[in-house]
Amino acid sequence: MDPFEEGAGGLLKQPKSVWATAGASVVAFMGIGLVDPILPSIAQGLNATASQVSLLFTSYFLITAVAMLVTGFVSSRIGGKKTLLLGLAFVVVFAGLAGTSGSVGELVGFRAGWGLGNALFVSTALAVIVGAAAGGSAAAILLYESALGLGMACGPLLGALLGDASWRYPFFGTAFLMAVGFLCITVFLKEQPKPARKTSLLDPVKALGHGGLASAAVSAFFYNYTFFTVLAFTPFVLNMTPYKSGAVFFAWGVLLAVFSVIVAPRLQKRFGSLKVLGGSLVLLAADVLVLGYGSHTTAVVCTILSGAFIGVNNTVYTELALGVSDAPRPVASAGYNFVRWFAAAAAPYFAPKIEEWTDLHIPFVVAAVTAVAGAVVVVVRRKALTNEAEELEPKHATEDGVAVFAN
Repeated sequence: MDPFEEGAGGLLKQPKSVWATAGASVVAFMGIGLVDPILPSIAQGLNATASQVSLLFTSYFLITAVAMLVTGFVSSRIGGKKTLLLGLAFVVVFAGLAGTSGSVGELVGFRAGWGLGNALFVSTALAVIVGAAAGGSAAAILLYESALGLGMACGPLLGALLGDASWRYPFFGTAFLMAVGFLCITVFLKEQPKPARKTSLLDPVKALGHGGLASAAVSAFFYNYTFFTVLAFTPFVLNMTPYKSGAVFFAWGVLLAVFSVIVAPRLQKRFGSLKVLGGSLVLLAADVLVLGYGSHTTAVVCTILSGAFIGVNNTVYTELALGVSDAPRPVASAGYNFVRWFAAAAAPYFAPKIEEWTDLHIPFVVAAVTAVAGAVVVVVRRKALTNEAEELEPKHATEDGVAVFAN
């Protein structure tokens, strides 16, 4: 049975606890791209350079990467509901504090605390939704995937709408919405059963001893550098008003969601995961090269178009990471994310620095090279990655908020 059909039938017939968690998930994913349209405004408001402001992403994802070793440890001991509430509480506090920042250093520090909260929440939310959902896991995963797409698309839009008045307002808005989510989950969500086996801090690292998982993680590391060069550095290149920049990244997020949920699984079924991933990475490399060397209009078009390739890549990498390893999925996911999120922390820092050292074009050349490097790893390590990649079985997988349907 097609999981989309199965999920669609029960999608709207969910208990309040599921809707509460899904709603909070939308806001959590909004936080990733929220600052995109207001990066130039933040730089102007705090008298900061592009490289200093880009540290908002670096601190956020650096903490997220390290937190991947902690989230399973925490949730397996205190339970899903308490982990969600803990993560939401961190986001409410640090997003609110971010809006009061008097310097870029304070803002970067508060974003780090926000990253910890988001890691705790996002890594736990899908398991909670699946456990509480009615109508089977397909309906729950489809609902969660919809929350992901809506959040990634609407984050830049909210940032633009509130940020047009002041760069501080998007942070206050996020804190308010997450506080509402905290109350809803407190009232509507029952505590979920704890896992039978407690996860240790070293389990994700041990899982990376598997050649297939390690290969997927290394390839995703290179890809994520490209991904977050687009997300964190392109707003400075476009140099648009918050409204216009928000519209660009809203369109980018819509393409990301559509290609992740609908297009990628069908391409996988027809061509196989490794061919789809390799081809998508090469096309992404070409796209960012044209973005870096084209006119302003070309740069806008290529930024939006990159969402399609990023959506495909996210889905296929998820399938590889969680299908190729014999480790439990939460453990394999944590190890994989631990590696790849370091690139998400590195790209926002190095891209502006590379521009300062060279010129505006070279950061995109580097991003194109890393995308190709990710494809090379896939080709060279294809035997280690073939176990699940070319023999997709009906199942559902998720990592870091990106749900995958394998048909």
